[in-house]
Amino acid sequence: MKTLIAAYSGVLRGTGSSILSALQDLFSIPWLNKSKVEKQLQVISVLQWVLSFLVLGITCSLIFMYIFCTDCWLISVLYFTWLVFDWNTPKKGGRRSKWVRNWAVWRYFRDYFPIRLVKTHNLLTTRNYIFGYHPHGIMGLGAFCNFSTEATEVGKKFPGIRPYLATLAGNFRVPVLREYLMSGGICPVNRDTIDYLLSKNGSGNAIIIVVGGAAESLNSTPGKNAVTLKNRKGFVKLALRHGADLVPIYSFGENEVYKQIIFEEGSWGRWVQKKFQKYIGFAPCLFHGRGFFSSNTWGLVPYSKPITTVVGEPITIPKLEHPSQKDIDLYHGMYMESLVKLFDKHKTKFGLPETEVLEVN
Repeated sequence: MKTLIAAYSGVLRGTGSSILSALQDLFSIPWLNKSKVEKQLQVISVLQWVLSFLVLGITCSLIFMYIFCTDCWLISVLYFTWLVFDWNTPKKGGRRSKWVRNWAVWRYFRDYFPIRLVKTHNLLTTRNYIFGYHPHGIMGLGAFCNFSTEATEVGKKFPGIRPYLATLAGNFRVPVLREYLMSGGICPVNRDTIDYLLSKNGSGNAIIIVVGGAAESLNSTPGKNAVTLKNRKGFVKLALRHGADLVPIYSFGENEVYKQIIFEEGSWGRWVQKKFQKYIGFAPCLFHGRGFFSSNTWGLVPYSKPITTVVGEPITIPKLEHPSQKDIDLYHGMYMESLVKLFDKHKTKFGLPETEVLEVN
């Protein structure tokens, strides 16, 4: 009997050793290497946002149209009925979700590039702000990560400040996409929304406007630091009407993550882009990044280049219910000067030569 027990114990010990050995062998397989797994998770997290940006809206619209033609048509009817009653929610700040803003996927998103947020001055919670974000890049990846998620701890760096990233109003007319955007604190970039947030939502609001917009994205290319700003004065007028301080932001590296075919002025390609920009609100860009499985192939995944977003010093703005053009020009000039100074002060810290000049168009 003792012999049988001893033999049985030996088998168990042998089995345990075999299992342990097998597990060790499994985790030594190259594709299960921890650093490689994390890198793939980072790639997946970035790709899901890119695909959401490009196709989530149209995909969800088609799905609801298909459901409407099936026996489950009531689902589509109920959603669109609710949508009618909820139509103005995006204009009133949306439905920010702390849970969504703190998803782990955004930390992988941050670490892929990586993306950093640099604070240079404190912001008073008793004031409201308009942040001017530059440059647009292809998708404004730095703007999204820094202000629509907590991956770079914007809430801790600017306690008491509620950031609202402003984007095309058309995105909020699309089913499901609108919910996704609102959960991150993203709002429509139109006068009604901005007026509401700066006058009826208390203090401590910061609206992030990518000032250069679609026009700036058309010239986004690696190695180029240029902003479209000289004739963009609407955000300054809004700031004056509400007495909201202006804060310049420059995101070093935003133009480096995608390569784009730039069409020359007067070419058929630029003509098509400008028509889209005029009538639809965005300009279609021909761009590429790296592939999903390899950095040596072309694809939609952006290149893993560092993006460092520097938040500058606020410019105190008086409240003028009816600002004159002279007032607008004065503070617009101050803003441009402040942005250039911000760029010049930090450019060498992030790999640019002392001779690099910010091109203001």
